[in-house]
Amino acid sequence: MDTQNPSAPPRSRSADDGNPTRSRHHRGVIHENTRHTTRFVVIGNHLVQHPALSLLAIGLGCHIQSLPTGAGADIKSLTARFPEGPTRIAAALRELEAHGYLRRERVRTSTGRIITRTISCNQPGPRRAPADAARADRPPRPSAAPRQPRPSTPPGPSRPPRPTTRHPNPPPPPHPRPTATTTGPHPAPAPPKPLPAVPLPAVPHPAVPAPALLQQAADLLTGLRRHDPRLLLSATDTAHLAPGVAAWLERDVTPGAVRHALASALPDEPLRRPAALLAHRLTAQLPPPPPFRAPATPPPPRHTLRNCDRCDRAFRAPDSVPHCLECRTNGSPRL
Repeated sequence: MDTQNPSAPPRSRSADDGNPTRSRHHRGVIHENTRHTTRFVVIGNHLVQHPALSLLAIGLGCHIQSLPTGAGADIKSLTARFPEGPTRIAAALRELEAHGYLRRERVRTSTGRIITRTISCNQPGPRRAPADAARADRPPRPSAAPRQPRPSTPPGPSRPPRPTTRHPNPPPPPHPRPTATTTGPHPAPAPPKPLPAVPLPAVPHPAVPAPALLQQAADLLTGLRRHDPRLLLSATDTAHLAPGVAAWLERDVTPGAVRHALASALPDEPLRRPAALLAHRLTAQLPPPPPFRAPATPPPPRHTLRNCDRCDRAFRAPDSVPHCLECRTNGSPRL
């Protein structure tokens, strides 16, 4: 009984033996972390474990913070990226904006267009008003030097008081100019300035600007609106494009071919400047001039058959020749 049996099986080991982490946590999530060296973003637990944000808002905030600068973060781009609809994504964006993780500002570009700029904040804080932000970005003014006391002067003879004249009826003070007040944190944007008119591109001109050719070109341009209502041209645009169409017609291009080159394969969206599109096509697709062909020699004249006055044989000759070739050569008819 004092000897041990070496062939007895040892006790079965638990799955938690040798792993102190698993032995301490018996339920809940267990992390198996791997250190990231590339393609990662640092996101604070204040966003990931926010007690007031919805799960969609938390996930959307993490996705926006992982995007590079300049990527699309509007409702249309996010709806195309995720299966959620625009209503849920718009609600999640409003949640992030209310808790300081997102800020959307309307700015004006150099061309006068107003766009919405989305700013993602990885550390939310109190939002400053535009006037406070501009005052904070302004450099501090230098402190004014303390005033020096004036040196005391010995009392001298007092000067007599200067006479003053008063008007019996002084003019009323000017009314203050009313200032425009705006309600809300942002001032109302100023109306955009009208863009300067851009001239139409140049078009080719014919070598011989015949009036009949220019009139035919103007009629062709006027009829383009029957093929597409978007090609309705003004009188000024028609007069500018007519020499270009005349240059095509001068190069042996039929009016149907010119009409097909101008009115076919147009874009589906509305045309903002149809005259500029037609001017570009007239210049970019101008065909080369036709090859030179020498004028063909006219065929010899074919005279009618007539009978000789001497031998009564038929021959071809002008009306001024009364006899056939043989009678004119021999001088006598052949018997």
